[in-house]
Amino acid sequence: MYRLGIDIGSTTIKCALLEVQSAPSGLSKDTKERIKVVRSLYRRHNAAPAQVGAEMLKEILGQVQGDKEIAVAITGSVGMGYAARIDVPFRQEVLAAAEVVKQLYSDVHTLVDIGGEDSKMIFFEPGRVPDMRMNGNCAGGTGAFIDQTATLLGVETSELNELAAQAEHIYPIASRCGVFSKTDIQNLISRSVCKADIAASMLNAVAMQVVSALARGTEVLPKVFLCGGPFAYISELRKHMRNAMGVREEDIIVPEHTQFIPAIGTALLADKELPLAQVRTLFKNTDRFADRTQSTDSILPPLFKNEADYEAWRTKKLSAISLHRSEISGNGPYFLGVDSGSTTTKLVLLNECKELVYSDYRYNRGNSFNAFHEALQQLRERAGRDLHIAASCSTGYGENLLKTAFSLDHGIVETMAHFIAARDMMPEVSFVLDIGGQDMKAIFVENGSIRRIEINEACSSGCGSFIMTFATQLGYDVSEFAHMAALAQHPYDLGTRCTVFMNSKVKQAMREGAGIADIAAGFSYSVIKNCLYKVLKLQSFDELGGHIMVQGGTFRNHSVVRALEVLSGRDVQFSPIPELMGAYGAALYALRALKS
Repeated sequence: MYRLGIDIGSTTIKCALLEVQSAPSGLSKDTKERIKVVRSLYRRHNAAPAQVGAEMLKEILGQVQGDKEIAVAITGSVGMGYAARIDVPFRQEVLAAAEVVKQLYSDVHTLVDIGGEDSKMIFFEPGRVPDMRMNGNCAGGTGAFIDQTATLLGVETSELNELAAQAEHIYPIASRCGVFSKTDIQNLISRSVCKADIAASMLNAVAMQVVSALARGTEVLPKVFLCGGPFAYISELRKHMRNAMGVREEDIIVPEHTQFIPAIGTALLADKELPLAQVRTLFKNTDRFADRTQSTDSILPPLFKNEADYEAWRTKKLSAISLHRSEISGNGPYFLGVDSGSTTTKLVLLNECKELVYSDYRYNRGNSFNAFHEALQQLRERAGRDLHIAASCSTGYGENLLKTAFSLDHGIVETMAHFIAARDMMPEVSFVLDIGGQDMKAIFVENGSIRRIEINEACSSGCGSFIMTFATQLGYDVSEFAHMAALAQHPYDLGTRCTVFMNSKVKQAMREGAGIADIAAGFSYSVIKNCLYKVLKLQSFDELGGHIMVQGGTFRNHSVVRALEVLSGRDVQFSPIPELMGAYGAALYALRALKS
């Protein structure tokens, strides 16, 4: 008979089709000989589990002929909701993995499983119930953590293994949290540590995190069974895990279908037989909200009625704030402003008439000095070596570094740069909100002067990297993610949570059938809610006044601007260059300082 196990995780779907033969009457037959994996598929679902699942079922069942019945069950962190909606049994993934060991690998003492956003350890003792342990609400020591490191290094996840194999040194990295690890990794990049050493250090950190968090004093004894996608595709991770556990290479078992172990175990535990024709259509019409049963409390108002509504709003906003532009003409004088942020470097050049003649926006990749040097070189190549920069000013994270290294004339606090830029474009401004890659600044203005400033502390949940991280994980470009959010008709309320903990909320949304656009819109709302309620702790929207301007690269995402309008009930303005406003303010300061 055939058995089908479907593992719907936070980022992937794994399907395993087994053919199980009965043992001949009166004869014993090894279990491994009776169970054959005839087909298996592994794919990222990019937050569309039903659609991808339907495609995979069509492919994996293509070789099954006749009107057979197939025993089927579902597992995985997103699988529970789908199992209930299509009336298919759900099997807990840890129990499913344990079932594989129980039936096929009786000599295993320790199972280690690393998934997209979770990790598990199971300890087996003869005559005792298996001791099962899972990580909590932290992505440290998981596949998502590995993916994030690849993004920081500017490489594909598939390239990490080859890089790590060339490493010569291991550096300490705090893998207990994606936020802390990002800081450690960026520090290594800024110190020009080679990518090979960083890749190996990250894999070592993952292994150490899994062992320290899950073993918790229990001795890891052979044989050790490794499963999960990261172990399947990253052999260097297996090496670091072996070292972290203190076992020999011959004590490690890496099964042929290691990334499919929970799916295989789920197939073994399947006890509901369905006709083949019914199995083929299991996921039909399950990817939308038509049959949702959860409270409408989780649904937020749509940001725009339709595409036409969005375009009308966009046209109105872009015409409300004027920006005078020109071209570089002659040698000058010109006025240079640079905003050296935590993740990007922005450069703006103004002429004497305060017209924007040149701008540059680039990622730092951990090195603010090089980013600005490259930007200057590109400016010189375009404008000529005789370009006369009469005054210059730096601001942002790397203000002092660039001012000293490049002998710039002035340095200015970042909040002042944003305030100067906002007042230049909106003289009556009452509130300025700047959201960058990893920070947030709110400036309350009264009678033309700054009355109060608020900044975020050790949380990046309301910042640009918050949306970028999840867009990347779900397989979308940030601009595409933003456009889908603007047109979503049932935005899902993701609440106000930490970047790490938000993963569980996204999985809940997918279990309930939320579409990718609705999740994207939920992120736009979440950014603003984090800002208003967690950082600013607003008691009343009256504190914002009647003239609100937003700045920073995050507000190139118009769905975030609109979310602020919907939640506050106020009109919000942004410039044509929201991501460059810090550098624009610095250039204005340089111009005014020289003329004064």
